[in-house]
Amino acid sequence: MSEAPAAPPAVSADRAHPDGIDLLLRPPAPRAGWRVLPARVVAMCAVELQKLRHDRTELYTRAVQPALWLLIFGQTFTRIKAIPTGGIPYVDYLAPGIIAQSAMFIAIFYGIQIIWERDAGVLNKLLVTPTPRSALITGKAFAAGVKALIQAVVVIVIAALLGVALTWNPLKLLGVAVVVVLGSAFFACLSMTIAGIVLSRDRLMGFGQAITMPLFFGSNALYPLSVMPGWLQAVSKGNPLSYQVDALRGLLIGSPAHLALDFAVLVVAAALGIAAASSLLGRLAR
Repeated sequence: MSEAPAAPPAVSADRAHPDGIDLLLRPPAPRAGWRVLPARVVAMCAVELQKLRHDRTELYTRAVQPALWLLIFGQTFTRIKAIPTGGIPYVDYLAPGIIAQSAMFIAIFYGIQIIWERDAGVLNKLLVTPTPRSALITGKAFAAGVKALIQAVVVIVIAALLGVALTWNPLKLLGVAVVVVLGSAFFACLSMTIAGIVLSRDRLMGFGQAITMPLFFGSNALYPLSVMPGWLQAVSKGNPLSYQVDALRGLLIGSPAHLALDFAVLVVAAALGIAAASSLLGRLAR
């Protein structure tokens, strides 16, 4: 009788599917920090904007104040002609300043939200994840910028209905969007930095109310630098809001501006704000 054919040698599953087995036995190496940071920033920004999707009341209520500034203050001072604007109608001159103002008012109380997250236990959970603190802060700051950008669109529509001679050049409008986001990111980081110092919503509300009006009136949002006293001109030159307004005027209505300087100041201010807020974020979790 002939012998039965020998069974073929068994092939190791490790050799057939080396990659699959490796993934089961050994997790993939984490990506480097410079790769993961942009993804985490976008994710945090998306989480913040989801809150806006569920409750749009903030957008509607915050649109009232800039509308009143343009309809009442702008129209009245256009007729009075008390403020020198270089031949530009005052309501045209005012519109970029109101865009910057509304963006600042949205961002300047952003620290209240991060204190609420601390009280609700959300912040501690975020801090124990591999997400860098700078990514958490940057995501929240740029989410504030996107909210401010929506507010800016509302102000631009109101200004256009009032007959303000705005540019519709796509590149300049893109520059306007960048300026609004950068300025809002700085003021959101300023708010979160104060939150990391005072550690209390009530104290933060007090500080926020104390600095918003000086920042606004100490800028060129309502009047040019030439009509300010010397000490206020010095304050205005150190105020990031002034550079934001200057860039917005240059882009939207074509008035003389120092765009390179304005963008440089806003980028540096936003970077310093992110660094300061990130360094103090740990104090909120204690």
